[in-house]
Amino acid sequence: MGKTLQEGWGAPEGSGCVMPSATYRLQLSPAFGFNRAEGVVAYLAELGISHIYASPIFKARKGSSHGYDVTDYGEINPELGTPQELDDLLSLAASKGLGWIQDIVPNHMAYTPENAMLMDVLENGSMSRYFGWFDAEWNHPNLALKGRILSPFLGRFYGDALEGCEISLVYGKSGFSASYYDIVFPLRVESYTQILLPGVKKLTKRLGENNPDLIKLLGVLYAMKSLSSGSNDTDPDERYEQTRFIKEMLWELYSGNTEIKGYVDQKVSSFNGKAGDPSSFDALDDLLSRQFFRLAFWKVACEEINYRRFFNVNDLIAIRAHEEEVFDRVHSLILSLTRAGKVCGLRVDHVDGLYDPAAYLSKLREKAGDLYLVVEKILAPEEKLPSSWPVHGTTGYDFLNRLNGIFCDARGEKTFDRIYASLCGLVAPYEELVFDKKRLIMGKEMAGDVDNVATLMIEAASGFRHGRDITSYGLKRAIVEVLAHFPVYRTYIAESRFSDEDKAYIKSAIDDAKGTMPGLTYEFDFLGDFFLGYRDELKEERQARRMEAIMRFQQLTGPLLAKAFEDTVLYVYNRLLALNEVGGSPDRFGTPIEDFFAFLKDRQRSWPYSMNATSTHDTKRGEDVRCRINVLSEMPLEWERCLRRWSRINRSRKRLIEGYPAPDGNDEYFLYQMLLGAFPLCDSEFSTFIERMKGYIVKAVREAKVHTAWLKPDLEYEEAFVAFMEAALGDAAFIDDFLPFMRRVAFYGAVNSLSQVAIKVASPGVPDFYQGTELWDLSLVDPDNRRPVDFIKRAQMLEDIKRRDGSPALIDELLSGWIDGKIKLFLIYKGLKARKDHERLFATGYFAPLTVRGKLARHVVAFARKGADEWAICIAPRFTSSVVPEGAWPIGEVWADARVILPKGAPKAFDDAITGIHIDAVKAIQVSVALKRFPVALLIGRA
Repeated sequence: MGKTLQEGWGAPEGSGCVMPSATYRLQLSPAFGFNRAEGVVAYLAELGISHIYASPIFKARKGSSHGYDVTDYGEINPELGTPQELDDLLSLAASKGLGWIQDIVPNHMAYTPENAMLMDVLENGSMSRYFGWFDAEWNHPNLALKGRILSPFLGRFYGDALEGCEISLVYGKSGFSASYYDIVFPLRVESYTQILLPGVKKLTKRLGENNPDLIKLLGVLYAMKSLSSGSNDTDPDERYEQTRFIKEMLWELYSGNTEIKGYVDQKVSSFNGKAGDPSSFDALDDLLSRQFFRLAFWKVACEEINYRRFFNVNDLIAIRAHEEEVFDRVHSLILSLTRAGKVCGLRVDHVDGLYDPAAYLSKLREKAGDLYLVVEKILAPEEKLPSSWPVHGTTGYDFLNRLNGIFCDARGEKTFDRIYASLCGLVAPYEELVFDKKRLIMGKEMAGDVDNVATLMIEAASGFRHGRDITSYGLKRAIVEVLAHFPVYRTYIAESRFSDEDKAYIKSAIDDAKGTMPGLTYEFDFLGDFFLGYRDELKEERQARRMEAIMRFQQLTGPLLAKAFEDTVLYVYNRLLALNEVGGSPDRFGTPIEDFFAFLKDRQRSWPYSMNATSTHDTKRGEDVRCRINVLSEMPLEWERCLRRWSRINRSRKRLIEGYPAPDGNDEYFLYQMLLGAFPLCDSEFSTFIERMKGYIVKAVREAKVHTAWLKPDLEYEEAFVAFMEAALGDAAFIDDFLPFMRRVAFYGAVNSLSQVAIKVASPGVPDFYQGTELWDLSLVDPDNRRPVDFIKRAQMLEDIKRRDGSPALIDELLSGWIDGKIKLFLIYKGLKARKDHERLFATGYFAPLTVRGKLARHVVAFARKGADEWAICIAPRFTSSVVPEGAWPIGEVWADARVILPKGAPKAFDDAITGIHIDAVKAIQVSVALKRFPVALLIGRA
């Protein structure tokens, strides 16, 4: 069980750290920096937010729209503003009663010339101060990578790029570099002699032996030769000093002596060959082969790589945050802000990418003290967050998917299966699809990562007497199969820690793999022993290699599952797109309400301060897109009729590509769901919507990796799909048929959205709101969900709501004008006000599911929060398309005999925090009374 506030992971009284009651995610960017963020602080405080939850603020790659491509942990991103402007923002937030939770990125940095520490490594190799920073295998078995780090950024094969004059030698104040468009990597100083020494005798003749500048140049060359001889290898500081001297003196000579400048320029020119003459590039090729980096075609990293990436992103290089020096440097700035009381919470990005997450979090907790701490952790449906972690919980994907699932009507599953199979052809079973996509990713995009882990495990295996007859080929095949069957994102095995849960996950993966490839039984059995046994047989050194192999294996399972599931399966298995979400399980058609209540009960008991999200910057679609698409589960037969009509109407718009229609049936099915889910309700947004959908379609089909992919785009298929959508949306026959059904779905989706807000606000945990979602959130996947937010509009709406709060006319207006989303803003405001007014009740109150009776019982979600002398009861409808006709809100007498049964000890009277209605109740609350004026209720009573 996770530690609660009182048990030690919270803020002891007097510590100055206040647990959040509601968080709001702000996406900072060059277009929305600290000064712009100041303009929304007052609005968020008025809304009822307790803590701003901000995207990374460290120096990042220029123009970064998200901040996860960090280049310097010790500097505030100047594109967001100055340190003083950040300080002003934090002070303003504090003056309005808002805390600040900061997103940190301890797993990786940007692989870019802007990363000065990485460039230092590329220039100085093992003599660099930062050599141990980056997670690279310098002793790689491939000789082409031994002592060098792969730099996979070329747009075509190295030889072609070199002979195409795309790679060149350049000289500047910072020394000699290799240039490829905007990529400029420094050369090791030892190789300067290779450039400057040949031909120096001719320069001597021109300048004369006694020329003072020549003497200085010869002194520089001597210093270079001294470095090349290795005489200074044992003294890094002296090497840095000599390097500085060499660069400064050479630049001084270059800038002040025209003869020397001409000489250097001529030498640079001689290395940069001539197009059409391959041999003219030999010198540059040889020079590059002597560097600490190896320029390569970007696709090489898919099959051969010697540094760990963030997932499969070549330009994000992992760091070794488990090393003391690296940890301290990475966290020095952020910890100075926490110690000063300016930041009171941290969100750890991609915790599963870390070498030993448990050890990292313990160290962070020790250094940071009793502040609010959550991790971005994706949990499988039955998986639990490790109870020993000193955190307050996760960023809320577990809550998101369980809450979303209760709005999917499970009774429609078999009909949906039939519809999906008949309209899209035979679809592989879901589990088989996941396994296949894992194998695809391992073969096409992460083969090099798999090879590296396999090499480590094979090397470690040689230390076991039972492993000596296992071939590298056989063991690698077994490892691949175990990876394909791994049931969770990762395990957390360490030298002194091996939980029963981790053992079960390892055993499950090996057993399932053994069932599919019995010919490798011996190899699988050996892997079982490798993970679960053999601890006493090995000497210390071999045991260390075994643990290193296990740790690297664990760092690979998460990225593999993320790429195969989140970025592939979720774009292929399209039965009901509302279920296709990060941390979700699309094969589970809905969440039984009993399971949802059990989850909330455990949350209140174990993780009362875990975040409850419904949208994030990583979700596959906006929360209200999901709310709409879930409505289809309530009306499968009508959905089927629409699909068949739309398919007939648009059939002629498909193109034949190699005899097959484009888009195919699965992609067309995908498109209609997304159009229903994201179609704007205001005509003025239509043209923008089409442009957004164009980009989204291309991203979606590339992620699916069926007809096209990022690695090998099929532009013909992509263009055919985009053209199909444009033609359909431009055709009156389709639009006239589509719009009425879309509006109907949108209305019931709005009801779902209001219920979702009410449940989120009242549930155990901390309700988290992603920027802009106070109104209808019809965003697509990133980068669409990072579009600018109109905060002025929201602030004006909120001001009007507060001014007219309590007026019956306001609620009537909100219900009739629901299209503008103001009704959702109103509910959030009222719900957060109730949380603030009854803070202890919602923070620590006992959670209790409530029984609903009557013929519409399954359409009502009801639960209570019980405090010392206060109660809160949430009542929210679902599956309302069969309860009321379109346009009629599910309020009042439509609920007939539906009633919420009150437990013993409950209050006899309640006031609705949303509408102010007073309700007297003895044994039950009539739903028709609770929802007399508004579609949801949050009732507060005192026992």
